[in-house]
Amino acid sequence: MAETLFADLEAVDIKRPPTEDELPYDDGIPMETWRHVTQMHLLLEQIDLAFAGRDYFAAGNMFVYFSPEQVRDYDFRGPDFFVALGVPWRERKSWVVWEEGKAPDVVIELMSTSTARFDKTGKKEIYQDRLRVPEYFYYHPHTGERAGFVLRDGLYHPIKPDAQGRMISRKLDLMLVDWYGEYKHIETNWLRWATLDGELLPVGAELADKAVQRADEAEMLADEAGQRADEAEMRADEAERRANEAVQRANEEAQRANEEAQRAHELSQLLEQYRKQFGELPS
Repeated sequence: MAETLFADLEAVDIKRPPTEDELPYDDGIPMETWRHVTQMHLLLEQIDLAFAGRDYFAAGNMFVYFSPEQVRDYDFRGPDFFVALGVPWRERKSWVVWEEGKAPDVVIELMSTSTARFDKTGKKEIYQDRLRVPEYFYYHPHTGERAGFVLRDGLYHPIKPDAQGRMISRKLDLMLVDWYGEYKHIETNWLRWATLDGELLPVGAELADKAVQRADEAEMLADEAGQRADEAEMRADEAERRANEAVQRANEEAQRANEEAQRAHELSQLLEQYRKQFGELPS
């Protein structure tokens, strides 16, 4: 099958390192299960949303070329997930180390029964000795088995999980955590990226749900504000009514006072006339 797929490589001058466009980028072999595919998409979606606007490239199930000898030997490595930092984002067919100037910074292999042994040994050695990938993780989507390694002095050393089983990626300043929930209509345990504080990096559906939730909360707050405004308007109307009644009572009191003053004035005038006509009133 490889001879059929890569027959076109006979025309490539191996003495000149081939370019991305000259190298095979598809072996026609699908990933093990739909769970594997979905797990890869989950990790990629989180990184792509979290790293948007930064210089990086993340991909899954893509060939990584680290030596032209791979072309001769049909030795193609396709990590299930990898991230390279400090590179411009652009569409790529493969990751070609001699063109990019660096290997990926983080690699995750999604194990299966048929690949677990090689992921733990042969592939790990290639990432350690040939590619020198700073951090390497493997994970089994169906059993949950996982481990992580950091490159120090040319050798991989285990990354010790914390009490919750979380593994820190110092290259990404993130953690890989076990999460139970639904993604792409599959409810199970997933490997997910989280901040060093333990907050999960979101995926698009979660962002959409949060946006809907915020919209509902905003609508509820608007309704409550409208209700408070209506109540305030009612209180203002009631206060205005009471004020008008108070003004009316004051006017009525003022009118009665004027009437009393008028009557007192009239009595005073009558008394004055009486005095002029009859003298002082007897004591």
